[in-house]
Amino acid sequence: MREGVTVAGHRLTGRTRPSEVGTWADTVSPDGRPSGVLRFDPPAVATAQARERLVAAVGADVRLQGGGPIGLLPVVDLVAARDEVWLITTRATPAVADLMAAGRLDAGGAATVLLETAQALLAVHAAGLTHGALHAGTVVIGEDGSVLLAERGLLRALRGEHASAEQDVAAWAALAGALAANCAQGYAAAALRRASAAAAHGLAAARDTLLAERDAFPGLGRERLAQAAHDFHAPAPPELPAGAAAGSSGGEAMTLLDLPNAADGPGDVMMRFGPGVPTETTAAQIWRSGQTSAAITATQTGVAAPRRRRKRTTAWAGTLLLAILIAAVILWLRQTPGAPLAVSDVDVKAPKKTVRCDGRADFVGVVTTNGEAGTIRYLWIRSDDREPLEQEQRISSGDTSVDLPLHWKVTGSGSFKGTATLRVLSPTTTGKPIQDKASFTYKC
Repeated sequence: MREGVTVAGHRLTGRTRPSEVGTWADTVSPDGRPSGVLRFDPPAVATAQARERLVAAVGADVRLQGGGPIGLLPVVDLVAARDEVWLITTRATPAVADLMAAGRLDAGGAATVLLETAQALLAVHAAGLTHGALHAGTVVIGEDGSVLLAERGLLRALRGEHASAEQDVAAWAALAGALAANCAQGYAAAALRRASAAAAHGLAAARDTLLAERDAFPGLGRERLAQAAHDFHAPAPPELPAGAAAGSSGGEAMTLLDLPNAADGPGDVMMRFGPGVPTETTAAQIWRSGQTSAAITATQTGVAAPRRRRKRTTAWAGTLLLAILIAAVILWLRQTPGAPLAVSDVDVKAPKKTVRCDGRADFVGVVTTNGEAGTIRYLWIRSDDREPLEQEQRISSGDTSVDLPLHWKVTGSGSFKGTATLRVLSPTTTGKPIQDKASFTYKC
């Protein structure tokens, strides 16, 4: 992939990395923001059936992401440029595998990766979907340190295979084991291995195991991951043949996504192919036939599109733009201006029974919100003077409350009263931290 070539307006920077389904390249979007493109290996999309399944998988992600951030790498479009197929996303580097190979992922970063991938997989599974190819190469780090799942469902779709949630859980456990071996030592590595073993009881159990032992990870959080992603420099890529740079500047790329009914669920996203279907779109006809060059201006051959088609395309694009602007204005008028996430109340619940020898006190902090999407910043403060660690919890739109657990393990003989305080730092309705506390009794 040659630097400077563009795909659907996204300019290649020259940085690439291989994938099981093709090749990723870092790009710059038309408005100057970092983006990424995945060029699928031509043999992988050679059949109409494989292409149909690919459209369904990508369309499902688009629909799923419409409800708010859930930890998937955001998809911009799926396009055909000449006879090539490209997935356009936000920037898809570096992958966790890249940071591991460069020695830039510490134990705190590894734990953050596992916590956020577990949460994302739980959301994906709740939507009736699976990832199907989870490993260090399909987990990427955003510029803000966020952990995002890439290539969800793509490999399985192209192969015509189905993955189960249990397979995703096993892959997560394997990832946890690899991170324990490569990125941590001592107690931190043991904690990661325990989380891997806890996955046998489900991702929620594995996540809670990590949270219970977060004191083992002083670098837990997105800050170090963001710095590692910023400092990462991939090796210079080999230049591929000119044929690998389809959709170059001056050519057209046509979208291959068709979402005919916004009310359909994620599993209902499909292209309408086959004889006797009068509503088949131009993109669907091109996708079904596997030929894209006839609908795209081929700059290298100097063949121009017919004037009539160009006029129709321009008129259609203008109508679509007007419809989008009208819809945006209506949505803006209906929305409450400036309605970000805000926490209004915190309620901490402690175990009622006395905790006995070498037991564990399980606290739950119930945080009440206004139902908007966003990120909560909070601290659990323990009366044993252990240094509190600032944490974050992402909230989806529509959730008016969230449970934040604390697991306090106690060992040794004697008795004492322990108090835990949950302090929500932001965002709150008052603009100031909100907190609540509760206590338990230990006797041995």
